[in-house]
Amino acid sequence: MHVRMENLKEKTAKGLMWGAVNNGTMQVLNLLIGIMILRKLSPEDTGLIGMLAIFSAIAGNLQSSGFSTALINEKKPTAAQYNSVFWFNILMGGLLYAVLFCSAPLIAWFFHQPRLTDLSRFLFLAFFISSFGISTNAYLVKNMMNREITIINIAALLLSGTTAIVMAQNGMAYWSLAWQQVVNSLVLVLGRFYYVRWKPSLRFTFDYIRQTFSFSMKILVTMIVNTVNQNMLTVIFGRLFRDARVVGNFFQAYKWDAMAFQTVGGMLSQVAQPVLVSVRDERERELQVFRKMVRFAAFLSFPALFGLALVAREFILCTIGEKWIDCVPLLQILCLSGAFMPLFTLFQNLVISHGRSDVNMWLNIGQILLQLVVILLFYRQGITVMVIAYSLFNILWLIAWQPFARRIIGLRMTDLLRDTVPFVIISAVVMLAVHYATLPVENLWLLLLLRIIVAAALYYAAMRLLNVAILRECMQFVFKKKR
Repeated sequence: MHVRMENLKEKTAKGLMWGAVNNGTMQVLNLLIGIMILRKLSPEDTGLIGMLAIFSAIAGNLQSSGFSTALINEKKPTAAQYNSVFWFNILMGGLLYAVLFCSAPLIAWFFHQPRLTDLSRFLFLAFFISSFGISTNAYLVKNMMNREITIINIAALLLSGTTAIVMAQNGMAYWSLAWQQVVNSLVLVLGRFYYVRWKPSLRFTFDYIRQTFSFSMKILVTMIVNTVNQNMLTVIFGRLFRDARVVGNFFQAYKWDAMAFQTVGGMLSQVAQPVLVSVRDERERELQVFRKMVRFAAFLSFPALFGLALVAREFILCTIGEKWIDCVPLLQILCLSGAFMPLFTLFQNLVISHGRSDVNMWLNIGQILLQLVVILLFYRQGITVMVIAYSLFNILWLIAWQPFARRIIGLRMTDLLRDTVPFVIISAVVMLAVHYATLPVENLWLLLLLRIIVAAALYYAAMRLLNVAILRECMQFVFKKKR
């Protein structure tokens, strides 16, 4: 038993390490590529792509239909099960692309943007292409092939990013962003097929689809709800304000915020469900594993997101220019709630690992319905007030998840607070101290670098001074690998 637990700990640590490499490298590359592209584009250009984001995302949810999550939740999925999901995804992807192709004029009319007709028909090719890689991605995640996932993702980002940069430099405006998504999907599909041992065959049935239909449909509904949640404000702004610039500023603020919290959340999501599935029959052990993941998420997420809020103005001005200055306050607000997003990822993986896709579905439906109420109450007071209300509600919604986590593994609210609040307080104090200490610095580049370096040093010093266990364990693993 002890050896098995040590193997699980080692496997989890390796998964987190490669998850960190994957997400960290991806976000740095995304940052650099995004800066080079956005210097050539306007808020209006990104606003047009932002208006279409929800359609591509929902179509991607529908083509997957939650069956890839069902595969990951299996103890030992078979080749026949992978094959069944593979062909179902392609069938759904083709049907959905046909529907959206025909709906393109209606989408353009809804947003009062005629250019969206041709743009959407091309951009939606990305999710159809990606339908060929959903089962293979489930295989990689299930087998915790995080090194291979990292290589594939980086290759896709570099090739698609290079394509977009060249096109933006040559005046292709919003088309460069559309091509970036299509090329990225194509490279991801090819890369996954290269590394995955399982290959699809023409002999298949949809028996597995029927067997897991109830579980997967609840996952599907949840995925769609989350997608609507993530893109809701973009759609509302596009419809209410009829101004691509307003949409572009919010879309850009949300993009930078999401890049930051997905660095942590993505790292955790690559290992959370497989690890929790492996220990779900041992409640006490599962509680320990889950709480350690919560502490790890808090240890990274709060300083990262609070730090981005600290340097938001300098970062935007130094990288993509003064034309994007209006997105700064929105970014700072979103960062405060974004710091809590990796915790939602862990709660979702916990309930799904126990087959409770119904809990995941209803909690997400409740969240989005109440968010709509919040938006309707505050949107007339302007974009900033509405984003503040939206962000505060998202933070408070964590309270709704805790009773279910207690029922499943015995996680008490005091446990959750003990594992997160110290990191919230320390991160906030560090960022406030750095903010006031560096106010006399006027040069933007110097201020940006100084705030990053000083904040990181102070946070690390605080963690060492307080002898925080999660830092000690991370350092032990890193130095062990070096030896």
